[in-house]
Amino acid sequence: MSTQTPALVEPTAKDQLQQQIILILDFGSQYSELIARRIRETQVYSEVISYRTTAEQLRLLNPQGIILSGGPSSVYDLGAPQCDPAIWEMGIPVLGVCYGMQLMVQQLGGLVEKADRAEYGKAAIHIDDPTDLLTNVNEGSTMWMSHGDSCHQLPAGFELLAHTDNTPCAAIAHHERRLYGVQFHPEVVHSIDGAAMIRNFVYHICRCQPTWTTEAFVEQSIREIRAKVGDKRVLLALSGGVDSSTLAFLMHQAIGDQLTCMFIDQGFMRKLEPERLVTLFNEQFHINVEYVQARSRFIDAIKGMVDPEEKRKRIGREFIRVFEEESKKLGPFDYLAQGTLYPDVIESADTNVDPQTGERVAVKIKSHHNVGGLPKDLQFKLIEPLRKLFKDEVRKVGKVLNVPDEIIQRQPFPGPGLAIRIMGEVTAARLNTLRDADLIVRQEVNRHGLYNSVWQAFAVLLADVKSVGVMGDQRTYANPIVLRFVSSEDGMTADWAKVPYDVLEIISNRIVNEVEGINRVVYDITSKPPGTIEWE
Repeated sequence: MSTQTPALVEPTAKDQLQQQIILILDFGSQYSELIARRIRETQVYSEVISYRTTAEQLRLLNPQGIILSGGPSSVYDLGAPQCDPAIWEMGIPVLGVCYGMQLMVQQLGGLVEKADRAEYGKAAIHIDDPTDLLTNVNEGSTMWMSHGDSCHQLPAGFELLAHTDNTPCAAIAHHERRLYGVQFHPEVVHSIDGAAMIRNFVYHICRCQPTWTTEAFVEQSIREIRAKVGDKRVLLALSGGVDSSTLAFLMHQAIGDQLTCMFIDQGFMRKLEPERLVTLFNEQFHINVEYVQARSRFIDAIKGMVDPEEKRKRIGREFIRVFEEESKKLGPFDYLAQGTLYPDVIESADTNVDPQTGERVAVKIKSHHNVGGLPKDLQFKLIEPLRKLFKDEVRKVGKVLNVPDEIIQRQPFPGPGLAIRIMGEVTAARLNTLRDADLIVRQEVNRHGLYNSVWQAFAVLLADVKSVGVMGDQRTYANPIVLRFVSSEDGMTADWAKVPYDVLEIISNRIVNEVEGINRVVYDITSKPPGTIEWE
């Protein structure tokens, strides 16, 4: 997430007049993009921008409403991030969430101090004013708290909307100025009536209309792609997943034969997938795919490597290098199209430090090969039409573009593939072991009708771990396989899936009996956070 003052992208006058927008000022919360997703679910467009964006810059974007995100700082800390105070005088509705509410209170003359008792997790809110923001929010509704500070004195003109047993000011409002604040996070799924609250802000307070639809996104994207590309040629990195496949359909509809898809078989895909992909696109979809066999090259690139960040970056660099080399044979190409999504951008955010104040805003979690591993001497211009979408939004775009269900419903698969599902050095033998185990997982998940009920289901090989076992009255000393099944809505947060024990038993028995070198199967019951969905 960028925390520098953004360069404003000027849409066409027609688009600017027609498109309503709610802007989220990002103060470093990992939930900032989730707020945007919740607003988009109301069919109103939303974007996350830097908290340093001035009121003058905001006026140029003509937002119907502004939301101040949460963040890791305390408003009374030296160098805590601040927004432009002129925002309060713009006459535009503002909603402060957690840190955003505390900042509103402080800048408008109230008092924020360390709470007598920090509050984390679920809390029931008690409603003092059921109008405006809290319309249709039930008394005692559960909301998700995460704060160590609290509002101890309201600014002039503000009223109390709700409280909890531990937080006197859980929701506040200045009705006349249309300024609102909540101490909790209505955007997370744990907040039961959070969606109703967001709808109240979007529709009732900001008076937005539900005009941002998937069809509108597709139409606008096609116009933008054509305007940007002109008569140039585009090379697309096709992996066969939901993102790159949907992007291929979108780009092909926009520019037709100016698009060339290239599938690089880097050796990290699942069993039988490369063959299926090339046949599907070339013969069924009539979208040209150039197949590049580069398995040994990629394995050599990460030979001896065990650090997950370095694996991703080396695979990313090799990925781009192969594209550069192959494009010279097929080109020239001016653009490289990538299926980068919002979560990729969020989780690849570098730690940003303000040179004047020294404050840190966004925390880096991990690098994705398609955003974190790009070399500085990249020979292509990037085009990323899906960069602002979440996975569920991409699937909706795919449906509009008539992408087959077998692709749209495909579970997320990381760009570096099985290379980051092997804990330890990646070798051809270890990849084959993991492929065999992964195939069993997929077969049983499909056989028991679980594929569409879990977000992801996959196997992880602990290549540098061995345990003792007994097979056929003989002692074994072999590797374990970890099963990772998670449920999620968008990949931002996730919980481990409660898979029936008999399914796990079948998978375990098959893997131990059918996959050479495996004598133990374990199940990962870690949520995200604190873990991530992938192990690397």
